[in-house]
Amino acid sequence: MFRRQSAKPTIRPRTPCGHDLGPNRDWIVELEGTAKAALETGRTRLIVAGLVFACAFLVVGLRLVGIVLLQDVEEPRLAATPSGSEALETGRAEILDRNGQVLATTLPTSSLYANPRHITNPEEAAVRLATALPSEPKAKLLAKLSADRSFVWMKRGLTPRETAAVNRLGIPGLYFQREERRFYPHGALTSHIVGFTNIDNKGLAGMEQAFNPQLRGSNQPLRLSIDLRIQHILSEELLAGMQAFNGIGAAGLVMDARSGEVLAMVSLPSYDPNNPAAAPDAGRFNRATLGVYEMGSIFKIFTTAMALDSGVVTLEDGYDVTKPIRIARFTITDFHPHRGWLSIPEIFKESSNIGTVHMAVDSGTELQKRYLAGLGLLSAPKLELPEVGEPMIPAKWREINTMTISYGHGIAVTPVQAARAVAGVVNGGVLPEATLLKRPEGEPLGGTRVIGERTSDQMRWLMRLVVEQGTGGNAEAEGYLVGGKTGTADKLRPGGGYARDKRIASFAGAFPMNDPRYVVLAMVDEPKGTKASYGYATGGWVAAPVVGKTVQRMAPLLGIEPAPSAPVQNELLVPVNLRGRAVAAQ
Repeated sequence: MFRRQSAKPTIRPRTPCGHDLGPNRDWIVELEGTAKAALETGRTRLIVAGLVFACAFLVVGLRLVGIVLLQDVEEPRLAATPSGSEALETGRAEILDRNGQVLATTLPTSSLYANPRHITNPEEAAVRLATALPSEPKAKLLAKLSADRSFVWMKRGLTPRETAAVNRLGIPGLYFQREERRFYPHGALTSHIVGFTNIDNKGLAGMEQAFNPQLRGSNQPLRLSIDLRIQHILSEELLAGMQAFNGIGAAGLVMDARSGEVLAMVSLPSYDPNNPAAAPDAGRFNRATLGVYEMGSIFKIFTTAMALDSGVVTLEDGYDVTKPIRIARFTITDFHPHRGWLSIPEIFKESSNIGTVHMAVDSGTELQKRYLAGLGLLSAPKLELPEVGEPMIPAKWREINTMTISYGHGIAVTPVQAARAVAGVVNGGVLPEATLLKRPEGEPLGGTRVIGERTSDQMRWLMRLVVEQGTGGNAEAEGYLVGGKTGTADKLRPGGGYARDKRIASFAGAFPMNDPRYVVLAMVDEPKGTKASYGYATGGWVAAPVVGKTVQRMAPLLGIEPAPSAPVQNELLVPVNLRGRAVAAQ
């Protein structure tokens, strides 16, 4: 019933040919196990090695991606500089006008340098490089490429076209360095205000120099008080006046009469700050702040204000101006002689030297010095620019000095000083601090009281009278009640004395005179008379029209609406015997 199970056959190890291995079978089995273990170990090592190489290639790949996509593909950002020199600093804040218009900015550029020791054939390289850089003489390039040095600048601030041309040459040993270059979009229009920097972006003039630490390496723009629109108007009108009378130079300012902010400042001739090396010395000289001049009869504003404010005279007083004043070897006369008695308003309106001298003598030297010092005319103004001139005053202030200074001779000041002093006279009697920086909104104006409000009212009336009836008629701007004072002063000769054929013609004005907002000053150096001016080259003919045209153009931009002619001041301030003239004049 049950079938006997047969025993399981034993499998013997055999050779590939089928032969029985017999007693060697245990050794063979052990050998096969060892081989399998070795294969497993080798495979593990190969996997680890593969992972290591994969990681290495991944790191290299990521680095290449970073270089290509995230960094510049140019030469190193900072080339090796000669031993002992400072590392180049880049980055400089912008300079803006009061409305945010860019006056100075920084743009990226390329500079070319070489390692002469890597130049195999300097002469051939110089010839080829001269074709790409036509502004650089071949001899100069050869000298640099032949130098026994490892670093030499070939040219700084290349244009994109020059950079591409040099790159195409493929000369070994030439390298590019990315830098930043200062650029002035408006060129000569604001050069004396903004100034310029050198190739390494260090300020060398103007606000660039004055605020170099704040601008260098900063992103915070410097906002000036300048209004580019007004700057353009004043520059155009001043240039036209200078050319019409063939002057050798000119200067002008527009100043806020209350805050002292300078809205425009022009000095002619000018220069391009993008290429200051090409500018002549006369172009670089800032006549508005650095030049000091005898301003002539403009000083009669200050003498008359002094006499009225101190009570030495009233508007009803006057002097006999018939006879010239003789003192020592000097004789003081009037440009247009008058006979008899002139009232104070008539002396001011007709610009009588003789009548003004009488006021100064009655006031005295000490009072004159005190008032002029209070108006900031005896010391340099505290303006932000580094180019600020010191006034020239007498070493010994004698009676003759008191006389001549009363009408603007024997004392030399900068135009910005004169404009500031006029602002202090017409704005209610408070001398503002002149500034080229925009004042923050709501900031207290400050200032120092120099004359009383009543005196300021009287001076506004007198200055308006000059334009309506006197020597400043050409400054009239319809609807804007311009007032001011003409000035004509002979220039000093280098060896002493005055040159009768060389003069400074100026006009200092303000508007609107019923509530002055702005002071406008224009000055032309060495004007020549023309047929249209009947041969005259005085302040009334030369500078007054510049002020009138500037006011006519700038007032609408500043939101000042034209107004019908109206009295400048309360009639109670006008003396009874002059009230009829004043009403007729208005």
